[in-house]
Formats: sequence, C-alpha cells, structure tokens
Amino acid sequence: QVQLEESGGGLVQAGDSLRLSCAASGRTFRSYAMGWFRQAPGKEREFVATITWRAGTTTYADSVKGRFTISRDNAKNTVYLQMNTLKPEDTAFYYCASTNRFSTSPDTYDYWGQGTQVTVSS
Repeated sequence: QVQLEESGGGLVQAGDSLRLSCAASGRTFRSYAMGWFRQAPGKEREFVATITWRAGTTTYADSVKGRFTISRDNAKNTVYLQMNTLKPEDTAFYYCASTNRFSTSPDTYDYWGQGTQVTVSS
C-alpha cells in the first residue's frame, strides 16, 4: 500500500501562483511515477502532469504546459506541483496518484490521495 497526502490548495486570484505538495508513505518502492490530476464539478477527472521518481521524466497536459511544473524530492518522498499564472478554468479538486508505469491515464494509477481544492477567482 502507498499512502498519499496532498496539501497546498486554496483560494487565489487569476494570475497568482500556488504550490501543491504530495507526500508519499508506505510501500513507495512500488511506485514508478507520480501524477497530478484534477476534477472540476460536473467534469471528468483529467490528467495534469506526471513525473518518474528515478529519472524525473515529465509530461504535461497541453492546458497547463508552460504554466505548471511538476517536481519531486526523492529524499522526502514528496512530489510538488508549482502552478503559475493561474486561471479561473484551473479551479478544481487536485489529486496526486501513484503508478507503476509512465502514463497519463487515471485508470493506470493504483493509489490516490484525498485531494485538495484549488479555486481561482477572476
């Protein structure tokens, strides 16, 4: 089992920045990569970014490319999502998740955190 706990969400204005954190514990050696997903009310959960633990290989959704940066601290078993130039359409519940492969599909992620709310006002 891998336990994940997100933090760092909040209410900000358009153009502001936020940094989300995701602390992993438990059998983290089973995890190959970590991802961030988000879900807005009435919408499906969508991929935001992913990063591999070992090489730090990343990929991003087109909607956040150039504004969001995913990073990891292997010593702390923590993954971050730096979100800059936030837009109202970024408003959603943000989840981190763990997978044993490099993937953008939520179906391939085995463990999920409880999520943290990000609200961007215009």
